[in-house]
This record gives sequence, structure tokens and C-alpha cells, in this order.
Amino acid sequence: MDLRTYPGEPFPLGATWDGEGVNFAIYAENASGVELCLFNSTQPEVETHRIRIRERHNHVWHVYLPELNPGLLYGYRVHGPFDPINGHRFNANKLLIDPYAKAISGTVQWSDAMFGYEVGHPDEDLAFSTMDSAPFVPKSIVIDQRFDWENDQKPHVPYHQTIIYETHVKGFTMTHPEIPAAIRGTYAGLAHPVTINYLKALGINAIELMPVHHFITDRHLRDNNLTNYWGYNTIGFFAPDVRFYSGNGISGGQVNEFKEMVKTLHQAGIEVILDVVYNHTGEGNRLGPTVSFRGIDNHSYYRLTHNRRFYMDYTGTGNTLNARLPSVLRLIMDSLRYWVLEMHVDGFRFDLASALARELHDVDRLSAFFDIIHQDPVISQVKLIAEPWDVGEGGYQVGKFPPGWGEWNGKYRDCMRDYWRGADSMLSEFAERFTGSSDLYKNDYRRPTASINFITAHDGFTLHDLVSYNEKHNEANKENNNDGEKHNSSWNCGVEGPSDDPQVNALRDKQKRNFLTTLFLSQGVPMIVAGDEISRTQQGNNNAYCQDNELSWINWKAADTKLLNYTTRLIHFYKSHPVFSRRKWFKGLPIKGTGVEDIAWFQPGGEEMDEENWQLDFAKSLGVYLNGNGIRSSGPKGEAIVDDSFYIIFNGAHHDLNFKLPAKKFGSTWIKLIDTSLDQVDEPTEIHTAEETIRVPDRSVLLFKHPLS
Repeated sequence: MDLRTYPGEPFPLGATWDGEGVNFAIYAENASGVELCLFNSTQPEVETHRIRIRERHNHVWHVYLPELNPGLLYGYRVHGPFDPINGHRFNANKLLIDPYAKAISGTVQWSDAMFGYEVGHPDEDLAFSTMDSAPFVPKSIVIDQRFDWENDQKPHVPYHQTIIYETHVKGFTMTHPEIPAAIRGTYAGLAHPVTINYLKALGINAIELMPVHHFITDRHLRDNNLTNYWGYNTIGFFAPDVRFYSGNGISGGQVNEFKEMVKTLHQAGIEVILDVVYNHTGEGNRLGPTVSFRGIDNHSYYRLTHNRRFYMDYTGTGNTLNARLPSVLRLIMDSLRYWVLEMHVDGFRFDLASALARELHDVDRLSAFFDIIHQDPVISQVKLIAEPWDVGEGGYQVGKFPPGWGEWNGKYRDCMRDYWRGADSMLSEFAERFTGSSDLYKNDYRRPTASINFITAHDGFTLHDLVSYNEKHNEANKENNNDGEKHNSSWNCGVEGPSDDPQVNALRDKQKRNFLTTLFLSQGVPMIVAGDEISRTQQGNNNAYCQDNELSWINWKAADTKLLNYTTRLIHFYKSHPVFSRRKWFKGLPIKGTGVEDIAWFQPGGEEMDEENWQLDFAKSLGVYLNGNGIRSSGPKGEAIVDDSFYIIFNGAHHDLNFKLPAKKFGSTWIKLIDTSLDQVDEPTEIHTAEETIRVPDRSVLLFKHPLS
């Protein structure tokens, strides 16, 4: 191997192969020295060369090595003060993963050598460790970025037409009998025709992948024979995780397999949104391992307390990346831009996004994080979705992110759960959430599409468990059932867990249909969790983050095909009627040329709702009229289109009610299309007339259409 060295360039960061050699560049502001370590690809634990990097420009250490090729394994050792009291944790005995590594060879093999301090010493993290960690640390891989995208065209699905399907790369295909065993649980499995055909038949046009950035499984999970299944513990913000690759991770082939997956999904008209975790890393608190950032320049990557030995923890994971610093902001933006330009993804969902927006301590919507995203010509043009909270004080920021952002609307989730379980709640809030949460978004010139509506997400009960359990049952996590959310707003329909009672099961099935129907008739962007459409259960576990097994994987053999058929018909009904996915807010005023309001609300007796009715916390039933005339379309010219008009009755009461249909001016003829008590979608069986009184079953949704004349 020719190990001549040249100065190289400080840009771009990372390892870049140019066809003739490799340029290495790493940011380490407070370091006194940096060594590049090379490893044997056939024996990754064997360090073959150690090269002192002598060039430094604006805190970036860089070197160029000719004659090196893709597939090379490497890492860094960084010299500097080991002074935890002042925030410095340099230890050149620890091999470090390149923060800009485009591929990582494997997973952490836990050993006391992984820690920068001497484990078990009475001085804890103040005791310097002399153990070499190289045999236990996965290696960074030099890759060849070239890939034939075959003129890949991003779907560019408009926000108001987007249907998000949150899923896990491994869990979605791991047990699927029609997918070859060799690629189950991988990027290739998600790109398989069986997967694509299923998503298209269901009506999905955007999948939101739980973290695919290379992540760490904590040592305490390994010691309990558990693992970090969800992946919210990133260590490589540019590298697709090797655990979802169908081949040998040492080759770096996971990069191309990920690209092939994206290309195939795009060909099917399906966008790829990544759940990204830029709020913290997998290195944990002061007692965590030294794997990358901590050893490269702890002070320049993390938020530290006034006593710099300790970390600010707005994330509940032990550390928080310091997005106030230019070096960290650059890392985040470079990573986002890389996934858009090189990996062709269509958007991002930001985990605990409030942590990224904190300036000194408070969440600041004018923070540098927002400024730099909005000015970026690449990142600002893709879908940006916030989980608008973190675990710190003042971290709950639903409705407070800037224009251009969508938000997981936790208030929508809580309201709809309370309504259908029969909890005391105001109909006024139900109406707000149903129509897009204008109280949260309208005053800031945002649209209903700012609200990402969901009933369930990966974190919490599945839809089936939401109607089957009152309490969480997380014993399998080996934390004495102390983990996971205690307040779930769930209702077990009378029996905790599985039941043989046909009445209980029938009620649970109806409640699932109620939740799904409400979701797809609401204004905003609907999101469902993979498996909810087939009644996937986690047996009451509402925090299955560490369960990489049948508890978390979708059980395709046990699929509830009846609910799947209902959900499929419901989604395609939703997609065919733009009145349910408006681009702009309802005004409650007559539409020109019709003399009828664009939306109107009714009591069971047929009277329109008044102010007093909205404030009754015991009221559980109402009707809503949606005028389909004059909706602005998604066409390139924004032309007006005309849809049918609809009347929806929500009866959340535990008994049947009589409802009078609206006066004739709203429509003379009404055809029933949806009845959640009968498992009916878009199968007209009854025709009714204006002001006719009908019987509405308990806990059900009925939808009627007034057809275009």
C-alpha cells in the first residue's frame, strides 16, 4: 500500500474518494493532534497503519492519501487534554468513528475499553483509561458515491394529498411469508414488489422510516439480552445502518441498497421521509462510552452545564447536541443535505425537535437552527416535520414552529382519544382538531397541512392495543413496568387484554373503525402506523423500543383482513374527495354562487350549534356539513374544482341517538356511504331526504353524500 501523504483539503469533511485517492478531513477545534488509523478489511480488528495528520485549517485537520480506494476501513485517534471538569475528554487510546462516515462496518462490541475512563474506579469518569478500544469499535468505510439513479424523479406529493405510513425497516418485512427470507428486514425487503404492491393497494404515497442512521445499542440493554430496536440513539448521521443491509456490511454496500430502495419507491410514486435524531447521540451521559463526538471534541459538540463535567439533558438520553454552535449546525445541515442530494429522500421528521431550537435554554423560534434551514435552497424544499416537544422545561411547543414546518399534532391525538373513550371534553376542541387546528396554526399564516394528524405512533399503544388495554404492560422491557407513558387515554372496552367475548371484540373493532374514519375525514395530513390497518398488537407494551422480536415485528399471518379491507376502502375514498383535504381553512361563510356555508355544525335535533352547545363537556354527538363547491385544487394553476357535499354524524355516546338531517338548503337528498357500525365504506345502501330523522347507533360515525346535480 502506497502511504505517501499530501496536505489535502479541509473541504469536504469526511473521507472523499476522487478516483485517484482519498481526502480525509475532520473538525476538532480543541484537539492538539489527530491520527488517521487504517484497518485490514479481512481482519477489521487489525490496525495496519497510523498516520499523523499535520495540516490544520480553521480547526479542520486534513490529509490526502493517493492510491487508496473505496472499501478502505478507517478511524481516528484524537489527542488533547483529558480534563472532564472543564469539558474535555480526549483519549487517544480510543478509536473514533468519523462523524461524516458514509458507511460504518458493524456494531459496537461492548467492552470496558469502550469508555474513556476506567470503569469501576472510585473517581468514575475522572479516571483516565489506557485500554485500546480499536478491536471493539465499528470502522468507518470509504465508499464510492457513484450510483445509477436511472433518471430518478421524486414524486413531489403535495402536502394536502400526502398520506404518511410510519414504519420500521426491519419490522415491516421480517415475518412476511411472500418476501425471500434472505432480504426480510432489510432495505431490499422494503423495495421488494410484494411490499410495493401492498403500499400502493392500501393507498400510501409517503413512508416515514423510523431511524436508519447508524445507531448504538446501549450496554445495559445488551446485558439484559435486549437491543435498541427503534434506533433513536444515533452515532453516524450520514451512514445508513448496516443492520438493515442484506449483505456484508464491511463492503459499504448498504449505501447502494438504500439508494435502490428509494429509487424503487419513487418509481411507485411513494415518497421516503426519514425520522432523524439530531438532538442527541448514542454516547449518553458522562458515564457513557467514547465512540465518536465525545473523543473528537466533547466541548465543541455537546451542551454542557455550568459544571462542564456534566451534560445538559433535554432529551432524556443523557446528552444534548449543541445546535447553537456553528460546527454542530454545519454537521446537521451537511447531513440533511447529503440525504436529499445523494440519497434522494423527500423529507424529514425531527425527533424531539424542540431540543434543536433551544438557544441558551428556552425554545426559540428565531433560533439559528430555523434560520439556517429556511435559507438553505435544498433542505427548505423538502418536507420538514417536527415532533414539537422535548423533555425539558417549556419543551412542549405544539403549534409554535415556524411556517414551512409540519408538526406531529399531539393535541389532535389526545382529543380524538378522549372523545372516543367517552372522557369529558369540549366539542369545541373536537371541532378545532377535526378542521385542522386553526387555533394552533391559522394566526401564523400556516395552513391545515401544518397539522400531522395521528391517533397512534411508534411510541405508545398500537391501534388494537388502544382499544384493548387501560394500562401499559411493559414487563418484557425489564424495567419493572416503570417505563413508557402512564397516561394513554385508552379504553379496553370492558376487558383488559385479549377477550373471547364477542360483544367486547365487536366494540373494539368498531372503535378501530371510528378512529381511522375520524382520522381520514379530518383536515390536515393523516399518518397511520404500519400494522394498525391489520390490528397489530404489542400485547399492551406501549414502549417496545428494546423489543427486536415478534412483539414489535408485524405478524402478517395474523393480519385482520377485514380491517385491512375497510382501511383500504377508506383511504381511497378519502383520496377521491378533495373536500377532506383542503389546502385552505374553512371560513364558515356562504360560498359564492351557492348561498350555503362551506362548513356548518348541527345538534342532533337539526338545529345549528350555538355558543352554549360548544362548551358542554358531557356532549358527545354532533353533525357537520362540508360544502364541496369551490375547493381550490392542487393543479398547477390552482383552479377551482367541485366535489360532492357531505354530512357527517359523530355519535360518541354510549347509546343510540336520533339525528335529524339538515334543512333542504344544504341538500335535498342524502346517500349513506360510511357507517362504522356496519363496516361500510362507499357502498350506497340507503337514500334519505332533508330533515329526515334517522337512528344513529352508539359510538359510530355515519357519512352521507349529497351528490352533484
